[in-house]
Amino acid sequence: MEVLYKPWPWYIAGAVIGLTVPTLLLLGNKRLGISSTLRQFCAMCVPANIPYFKYDWKQQSWNLFFAAGLLLGGFLGGYVFANPEPVKVTQGTLQLFSSWGLEDPKGLLPEDLFNFENLITLKGFLLMIVGGFLVGFGTRWAGGCTSGHGIMGLSALQWPSLVATVCFFIGGIIFSHFVLPYILAL
Repeated sequence: MEVLYKPWPWYIAGAVIGLTVPTLLLLGNKRLGISSTLRQFCAMCVPANIPYFKYDWKQQSWNLFFAAGLLLGGFLGGYVFANPEPVKVTQGTLQLFSSWGLEDPKGLLPEDLFNFENLITLKGFLLMIVGGFLVGFGTRWAGGCTSGHGIMGLSALQWPSLVATVCFFIGGIIFSHFVLPYILAL
């Protein structure tokens, strides 16, 4: 039981995620990705006559169980089997956060940014609402999310997934170095 309370090394967690793809393909020609689940949820709940949502979503309903499992696993990992040790962040990352004016960040999600009070500020609105919209738009434009392209598409040796994954990383690097400091200065 102790193994559930400690973080797994990257080479074990990565192998488990990597083996999920061929398992899904072998068990029923199913593709890993979470953005298609959002489309299914919208097709199931939105009665509008939108062509993008008019398809037989019941045929791919296993994705809904997959998404529910992700939520349940996140809850179990974050609360039931929570690691009491603080997240180890390098000194360079802490210095970078401090240079952006974030006080005493205790992990990868500084409380100065990620809280409900910050949501009603311009900074919070830009980071959470506008950022969320841009992520959703980019996911639709790229034909899938980072997990779909980066894990499933690359393992299937799909050229468009390689291009999309490279673009995801380039966009993240550009944003974090050239845009995020200006938003944090607001």
